[in-house]
Amino acid sequence: MNCNKKSTKIDKESIDKLMNVFYEKIRKDENLGPIFNSKVGTSEEAWDAHKAKIGNFWQGMLLGEGDYKGHPMKAHLELPPFPREFFDIWLELFEKSLNDIFTPENVNIILQRAQMIAINFQNVLYSEQRF
Repeated sequence: MNCNKKSTKIDKESIDKLMNVFYEKIRKDENLGPIFNSKVGTSEEAWDAHKAKIGNFWQGMLLGEGDYKGHPMKAHLELPPFPREFFDIWLELFEKSLNDIFTPENVNIILQRAQMIAINFQNVLYSEQRF
């Protein structure tokens, strides 16, 4: 990817690029890759569908559009337990992906949302009441 041309706006096209770059990193990660591959699958078709679905989620979060249908918390609750520290890895890969695509201003906007989501998920996934 040409890192010299950063997206100055957040739109469907830039979110789609983000999904491609981010999930390429996820799939290669020694900790997160196996978790995602076991849930999503390993075929390109399965990953394309997942990227489209999560892209719709981010379009809703960032643009107020998209047709995301799903329950992200439920999907995470159904996963086998994984270390809380994996959220730090997820956020690190997400931030690296944002920096590959967006200007610093847009990185900050999107990263704040991602951090908020990660905190909310951790609060539910690792709450005392769950166990």
